[in-house]
Amino acid sequence: MSTPFYVSPQQAMADRAEYARKGIARGRSVVVLQYTDGVLFVAENPSRALHKVSEIYDRIAFAAVGKYNEFENLRIGGVRYADLRGYTYHREDVTARGLANVYAQTLGTIFSSAAEKPYEVELIVAEVGNAPEDDQIYRLPHDGSIVDEHGSVAVGGNADQISSYLDQRHRDGMSLAEALRLAVDSLSRDTNGGERTLTAEHLEVAVLDRTRPQKRKFKRILGRQLSRLLDEHAAAEKEKGKPAADAGESSDGAASGANGKGSGKDTAAEADGGESEAGPSDD
Repeated sequence: MSTPFYVSPQQAMADRAEYARKGIARGRSVVVLQYTDGVLFVAENPSRALHKVSEIYDRIAFAAVGKYNEFENLRIGGVRYADLRGYTYHREDVTARGLANVYAQTLGTIFSSAAEKPYEVELIVAEVGNAPEDDQIYRLPHDGSIVDEHGSVAVGGNADQISSYLDQRHRDGMSLAEALRLAVDSLSRDTNGGERTLTAEHLEVAVLDRTRPQKRKFKRILGRQLSRLLDEHAAAEKEKGKPAADAGESSDGAASGANGKGSGKDTAAEADGGESEAGPSDD
């Protein structure tokens, strides 16, 4: 009888982690970032049937990259957990933190089990609060750890490069159009440093909008609304140089007026007129 090949526990876990990371890196990236009215989700996903971003509960949404069948099972389990807890206790007892803990336990158990392969998924669970400082974003890697994120986060594909790009440019108080344009710009950058063109047909976009009057804050942005938001910010970027040019023209006009003949007399006449108009009003 042959002796079984021995692998140290450390090496076995490292191999499982490497296997999961490679599977996740093959997927297209997802970006989640805060804006002034809520939390924005943007995924590179040309499919209109297989969603990477979904609603879990009233104020909670879910985004994932990796193997679709695996993160879809996790999404369904999260919906069942939220519905059961909300029905048993209260709707406000369903939180992103509690859901993230459930996902962490599930992913951690699967990752450490030698009987099955680790899940090739990375998750984001987000909850919109009544104010920007109350928003919650949690990232859950394949091994079941939880990372509390603020501002922006990217998973899948070239997530490190995208996250670095977002960290340098994301700011508090961004409008929806500005946040969407930033997310699209970050997803457009490939690993070789070049840029691709992503249109509305290549994107899956959704928001948790705190300004919505109904309890359910999740909303998908599709079709004309998505195209309008992309075009709106693109037009605003083009307009940035115009105020400076207009200011230059006005300053040139003022200079020419000052250097023209009779400018001193005109100024004196205007001053006299101003005084004569001010007199009656004072009386």
